[in-house]
Amino acid sequence: MRITRATSTAQLHAAAALFDAPPREEWAADFLAAPGHHLYLAEADGEPAGFVSGVETVHPDKGREMFLYELAVAEPYRRRGIARALVRTLADLAAGLGCYGMWVGVDLDNDAALATYRSAGGAQEGPCQVVVWNFTPSDRP
Repeated sequence: MRITRATSTAQLHAAAALFDAPPREEWAADFLAAPGHHLYLAEADGEPAGFVSGVETVHPDKGREMFLYELAVAEPYRRRGIARALVRTLADLAAGLGCYGMWVGVDLDNDAALATYRSAGGAQEGPCQVVVWNFTPSDRP
């Protein structure tokens, strides 16, 4: 397995099967160009095997932290430590950038995700609710 930082939209398009939907060129370019946005790709057996993305946030009374935005591993590569390695890569980056911590929202019934995050050094603080606002511009697929 090899983990590399994504630096081009071509890399994201090559790993399109890992995403919920194919990356859109302009959104992929915006993500990669935005300061504080990070995406790492894992490759195994010469194929895209997984990715993790994170976004740095800064708050006036809290400082800098990393939000683990998304983690995905292709079905054939699960249970090989790829997810844990991706999470650790992002956590190491966050620590190196001076973040005081990293966090992720996860459904309480997602046992696989919870086990992965714990095995990568994360600790559950307790249950929480996620409240969302959905804005659906007409140009979205």
